[in-house]
Amino acid sequence: MIILKSDGEIKKIKASCQLAAKVLNMIEPYVVPGRTTIELNDICHEFIIRQKAIPAPLNYRGFPKSICTSVNEVVCHGIPSAKDRLKDGDIVNVDVTTIFEGYHGDSSRTFFVGQIRNPLAVKLVECARECLERGILAVRPGCRVGDIGAAVEEYARSQGFTAVQEYVGHGIGKSFHEDPQIPHFGLRGQGTRLDKGMVFTIEPMINEGHWRTKTLKDGWTAVTQDGSLSAQFEHTIAIRNDGIVEVLSR
Repeated sequence: MIILKSDGEIKKIKASCQLAAKVLNMIEPYVVPGRTTIELNDICHEFIIRQKAIPAPLNYRGFPKSICTSVNEVVCHGIPSAKDRLKDGDIVNVDVTTIFEGYHGDSSRTFFVGQIRNPLAVKLVECARECLERGILAVRPGCRVGDIGAAVEEYARSQGFTAVQEYVGHGIGKSFHEDPQIPHFGLRGQGTRLDKGMVFTIEPMINEGHWRTKTLKDGWTAVTQDGSLSAQFEHTIAIRNDGIVEVLSR
């Protein structure tokens, strides 16, 4: 069931999204060679708590940490660890979801670590960033989720990359994950119709190789099936009740 939000609720979700964005801005200077992903987790955790908010991933369905850190071939849901030390040339997605005054805010970015010597990695990250923007531009009252997915998939393919199909965007509000699902592939004019009062994430995961993924033994970490690089960017979007599309986590 899709839960439509009032303007007041959208404002509260936006406050949480703005905090998630603030966390990502804060952590960027720490994403450097030699830093472990558990250090990034702990820095973000303390920052979120100081803002009188809650890191939503912590203990969500058993997830053990406060953020997700997905390095290189990790597509999503990477678990921060003292064993994962960032190296010069890595790419890492940091995914932050906060709960602030009862509402969730969700955003993620892929960061370059140190000096990137692989031009394909640079192209992939920039493609993922552009895929998100093209998905956002497809949103309007009355559009279909297939319009968003097609915009993402078409651009990824034009750059020689693929859009992951096994993980999707989602509605968000008082709950972490709500309807509707927002695939990053599809056909224009097909799928759920989006309308005023809906709030959801667009979060394309773009792979250097094949779009298929596999989950590691920890039950969470999703990696590319072929070992190729993966990059992701995410924003939370609202279709306000005046019909204006607003990026809440910008």
